[in-house]
Amino acid sequence: MSNLTIKEMQNTLNNILVDHKNILPDITRVDMIKRSVENKEALISANGNLVTWTPPESTGRSPKDTLIVKREESENTIDWNSPNCIPLEPKTFDMAFEDAVELIKNKNTIYTTNRVIGADPHFALPVKVITDQALTALFTDNVFRPIPSDIEKSCFANKEFTLLVFPYDKLDRNRYNGLLRKLPDGKTSNMIVAMDFDRRMGIIIGSAYGGSVKKLMFTVMNYYLPSEGILPLHCSANEGENGDSALLLGLSGTGKTTLSADSTRALLGDDEHGWSNSGIANFENGCYAKLINLKQDKEPEIFNAVFHNDEFTKHGAIVENCMMYPDGTFDLDDERLTPNSRASYPLTFLSNIKHLSTSGHPKTILFLTADANAVLPPVAKLNSEQAMLWFLMGYTSKLAGTETGIVEPITTFSRFFGEPFMPRNPDHYAALLGEKMKKHNTKVYLVNTGWSGGPYGTGARMDINLTRKLVNAALNGTLENVEYYKDEIFHILVPKTCPGVDQNILTAKNTWKDKEAYDKRANKLASEFSTHFDKTYGNTNLDPEIVKQCPRKQ
Repeated sequence: MSNLTIKEMQNTLNNILVDHKNILPDITRVDMIKRSVENKEALISANGNLVTWTPPESTGRSPKDTLIVKREESENTIDWNSPNCIPLEPKTFDMAFEDAVELIKNKNTIYTTNRVIGADPHFALPVKVITDQALTALFTDNVFRPIPSDIEKSCFANKEFTLLVFPYDKLDRNRYNGLLRKLPDGKTSNMIVAMDFDRRMGIIIGSAYGGSVKKLMFTVMNYYLPSEGILPLHCSANEGENGDSALLLGLSGTGKTTLSADSTRALLGDDEHGWSNSGIANFENGCYAKLINLKQDKEPEIFNAVFHNDEFTKHGAIVENCMMYPDGTFDLDDERLTPNSRASYPLTFLSNIKHLSTSGHPKTILFLTADANAVLPPVAKLNSEQAMLWFLMGYTSKLAGTETGIVEPITTFSRFFGEPFMPRNPDHYAALLGEKMKKHNTKVYLVNTGWSGGPYGTGARMDINLTRKLVNAALNGTLENVEYYKDEIFHILVPKTCPGVDQNILTAKNTWKDKEAYDKRANKLASEFSTHFDKTYGNTNLDPEIVKQCPRKQ
């Protein structure tokens, strides 16, 4: 079964599904929920949502097992220099397809769901998911969209993508010896999360993390859209009462989901959008929110979406890897299982959403960063060249801990605030953003949701209520009417004042007791910026005005 064509692969699948004794296509949401419980794939909590716990290797994505088939048709469009674009031989993908076919044959029950990615029918991508887990089928119902009645308008109308998902099965290590990566213990990996853009198929075997399904499909979408002149963005989006849309870009942990859930603005979505000639459209039907340290008073929309009380067949929010007590209640601060506990739920569980999940061209874009160094201001304005630079860099901090409690921020750069899911060559995305920002006169701000007064361990995390004030000032135009000064290290424009906010907080250095320590820390981060920029973009033909905006040590 080597090097099969798209048609041959689809025919193989169709024949197997026809012959299978118990195929359940597009069962109702209630049936998905009931079967998830009956099959012991999930438990029912005290409030009625479904709770599941995965094996340790499935408490998050597995980037090193996430692979892209390298084929002649598309290899020149993919950035193989990116550590996240790991090539897979077509013959190895075919082997995984053979294994998936055998799994389908041998499963007692197979579920299929037919959905789309994309709220705009002009670029909605049909996706068929085939799985042995009712809970996986329910997950696709939470996060993917129903097929629109006018799907024939889509540029992908006859280009369905097929995803085969077997979360709790494992590959035969011996069969894949030398073909898949070696684990630290010397064994061959028995997990695969692979996508073939040319044959429009994905295979997940061995990963029970819901995010593997979600992120594989969004990586696929992020690959396909630029060819259609559409910019995919790892962002949340919402809309004001006057129809003004805003985008919030940020990596995990920067507050993207939290800040986009605003009671005064209608939410389009919290994670992935496309910017076409018509405006903004959400990819999703739902949200996939982090639960660790979630507080009802600070994030009421997310909390109520996941933990509202309802009869379990009407609920269907899926809670992954969260500490639950025997009485069915949760401890959201307990991270012994994982700090990456998650919940998926439909957008309709939120109180203030735009049901169409589409809007016009964005008036404002916010780049979110959780700067654990505490050297960036809580908000800054970016001109077009500065915006392009920060878009290319995608900076945030991640925290690494040790048993002795010593914690140092790890500087992280993820271009376009979503590098693992942006497989194309970077100029494809950058050019589209610059073109659309200029055409639609979009304002861009950098918002630091990280630390103030000193780095992690010394300073304090930005208060979410302060951040909301600054975000609102950016969205309602208040920050367009204040005076700015240029930060000479980071090349950003910092407001001197903002109505209702202590002006001392607006300059990061003012919040530090030890000013020399601030200078040292700021220069260290600037050096990390310049080193990464020179390594990543030093041989590219970027506009010199963009290059000049890179932070440099003073």
